[in-house]
Amino acid sequence: MPRPHETGPIYLDCDTGIDDALTLGYLVAEGADLVGVGTVSGNVSAELGARNTLDVLALAGRADVSVAVGAHDPIGGTFQGGAPSVHGANGIGDVELPRSPAAPTGETAAAMLSRLARAHPGRLHVLAVGPLTNLALALEADPELPELVAGVTIMGGAALVPGNVTAVAEANIHNDVVAAARVLEAPWPVTVVGLDVTMEARFEQRHLDALLAGPPVAVALGRMLETYFRYYTPVLGRPACALHDPLAAAVALGAVEPTLAPVVPMEVDTTGGPGRGQTLVDLRSRYLGYPPLPGARHRIVLEVPQGFGDDLAAALLRLSD
Repeated sequence: MPRPHETGPIYLDCDTGIDDALTLGYLVAEGADLVGVGTVSGNVSAELGARNTLDVLALAGRADVSVAVGAHDPIGGTFQGGAPSVHGANGIGDVELPRSPAAPTGETAAAMLSRLARAHPGRLHVLAVGPLTNLALALEADPELPELVAGVTIMGGAALVPGNVTAVAEANIHNDVVAAARVLEAPWPVTVVGLDVTMEARFEQRHLDALLAGPPVAVALGRMLETYFRYYTPVLGRPACALHDPLAAAVALGAVEPTLAPVVPMEVDTTGGPGRGQTLVDLRSRYLGYPPLPGARHRIVLEVPQGFGDDLAAALLRLSD
């Protein structure tokens, strides 16, 4: 049975590729109070991401969750076509899921976020695991939003490790640097779960084998992961994959408690040079044990306990159709 967490209602903003699909399954398995999902172009287009999201939610038994299509293009730019080499042509490992009878709502993802924040003032938690375009558009349309939201957890960025699309930039931040800068500038509490920890959280072959031998929902997710494994095997040197978005979800739920997560100043490089998209994290206080710095409000997760792959596999195996 799902075990409810005390996080409160969650709005998920995603670009449903393979690790987003795992995140949806994980949130359902953990009994999260998922009150709405918005999609954004990243791994796939916002439109295809919405269809993937609806189909995964239906497969996991949550066809009741509303899904809104969000921004197709980044602020001031053009969507570049996604990451088919990582996530497959359809974003979910070219696995064909049963089509959900549900359709996206008529509202935009930004409008959904604003509406939900007002419906749950001071309680809504935002979990953003794709480019941050929708959040930035919501901030522009509703300047009171930071006062209404309990907190924001972002999968993105890199503090002490390399990027994954450039030497310094992580994909979600790099795909819309203007939006990322605006979201980090906004006066709301932000937890950033970046490559420092997500590249170390791994799904191993034994986890994949367990899913493929499990119930139908787990098998479908496992088949998606076979594509993800093919991409990550040469990156990691063995059959495995990183768990970017699911780890951010676990931190947001409180299911994973970071062992090192200082609150520090952070901003995004929006210049046109080689540093574009880098998250500039001020860690100069590390030698003093990260005492609070004036104006610091960004919680950057730098270390988490090992073993999240085991927890994720166990959660996904609890799903049934």
